[in-house]
Amino acid sequence: MRTARLLMRHEARLFASLALWVVRRTHGARGGQVFGYARGQGAMMFGLGFVCLVETVAMSVLLRDWPTAHAVLLFLDVYGIVFVAALHASSVVRPHVLDPDDGSLRIRRHVHVDLRVPLERIASVRRELRMTHERADGELDVEVGSQTTVTLELAQPVTHVTFFGRRRQVRVVRFHADDADGLVRALGRARV
Repeated sequence: MRTARLLMRHEARLFASLALWVVRRTHGARGGQVFGYARGQGAMMFGLGFVCLVETVAMSVLLRDWPTAHAVLLFLDVYGIVFVAALHASSVVRPHVLDPDDGSLRIRRHVHVDLRVPLERIASVRRELRMTHERADGELDVEVGSQTTVTLELAQPVTHVTFFGRRRQVRVVRFHADDADGLVRALGRARV
C-alpha cells in the first residue's frame, strides 16, 4: 500500500510540474539563483515522445476493427505521451537552486531527487565531466543523459532520501548542470 501511495504522489507531482511548465513557473526557486539541467536530455525526451506518438498512430490503425482494445490502448498511449512530457517538464521547472541567503544548494532531478546541501558542508567543488558512474557507498550520482559535470566533496555527510524513502549518508555528490562553469563560480562566491 505504501508503494502505491508513493507512486500516486509521484504521478501527482509530475502532472503538477506539467502545469507549472505550461504557465512558465519554477518550483522552489524563491530568491535563489537557478541552474538548469534539462538541456542535457531534451533531445532524448523529444525522441521518446515522438516514438510514443508514432506508436499511438500505428496502434490506432492496427486496432481499428477492435473498438474495446482500440480504446484501451489509445488511452494508455496518450497517457504515455503526457507522462513523457510531464517528465521533461519536471526537469525544466525543478532546477538546481543556489540560495546564499538560505545557505544551501538544492540539487534536483525530475521529482525523484531533491537534496539540500548546506554551503558550510562543502569542502570542495569542481567542474568534472564524467560519462561513467559506478555505485559506491557515500556517493550520489545525479546523472542526466548518463553524465555529470559538477562534483561536490563534502566535509560532513548529508542525508539523501531515495524514491522509496531509504536514507543514506553521502559525502560525494556528482550532478549535471547545463552551465557547470557558472555554477562552480557561483558556489565559490557563495561559500566565501
